[in-house]
Amino acid sequence: MTQVRTDEAGFQSNVIAFELSHDSTALNKQFALNQFPAIVDLAQATQSNQADAETQVIEQRNKDIVRQYFDGWRNGTGNFFDLLAPDATWTITGTGATAGTYRKQALLDQVVSPTSARLSTPIVPTVRGIWADGDMVITLWDGAATAGDGRPYRNTYTWYFRMQDGKAVEAIAFLDMQEFNDLWTRVSPRN
Repeated sequence: MTQVRTDEAGFQSNVIAFELSHDSTALNKQFALNQFPAIVDLAQATQSNQADAETQVIEQRNKDIVRQYFDGWRNGTGNFFDLLAPDATWTITGTGATAGTYRKQALLDQVVSPTSARLSTPIVPTVRGIWADGDMVITLWDGAATAGDGRPYRNTYTWYFRMQDGKAVEAIAFLDMQEFNDLWTRVSPRN
């Protein structure tokens, strides 16, 4: 609303005046209600950013752990399967004598040891990549060894690890089962 005012000297001026017909507390409440959605959005964005940052930290830590086990294996300074929690499950996909799901010790006894006994040199891994999504770590790697009959053994693997407290509690292995089965049928295990 515009009002005309006259000062002491008689000069007139137009003044814009605001008339508050209700108390300022009501205005403050209305302002707060109008701003509430923006405040909620900001809080949710902050929480989302914090959750994203925490997830990234966990993913990086899990990738680093898996990489350390591969490095130890490659360098001959560690046992890769120590990455597995004592009650971990390991699933080998596909078909063949070793395809199926194992607990850690059964995997070592029924697959890992008999495979090693068919090789004259240990499998040496070359990691192509390690990725993480939440608690899942995915590895793509090539393995090379010499079989007990002197022929090369080469395979490409993709292993998925569900991580918990620095250990793999579940693993899923994808590999060329034809190549793996050929090794198992062609070469008898050493004692």
